[in-house]
Amino acid sequence: MKELAIALAIGLGALGPGLGIGIAAGQAYSAMGRNPEAAPVIQTNLILGLAFAEAIAIYALLVALLLKFV
Repeated sequence: MKELAIALAIGLGALGPGLGIGIAAGQAYSAMGRNPEAAPVIQTNLILGLAFAEAIAIYALLVALLLKFV
């Protein structure tokens, strides 16, 4: 049962942020293509959002490691 919890933590913890990062990057590049003058603002917000999404994946990895070794 513990191994199933670890697999779910890693699997869902990587799936959600991965999809979110892909969608956010695609939409940002589409917006930059339509409005190149706004590219610096869009890029700054994109990088900040991607950092938050990646942090969620790191937290999921931390939970999986805690489940494995505690």
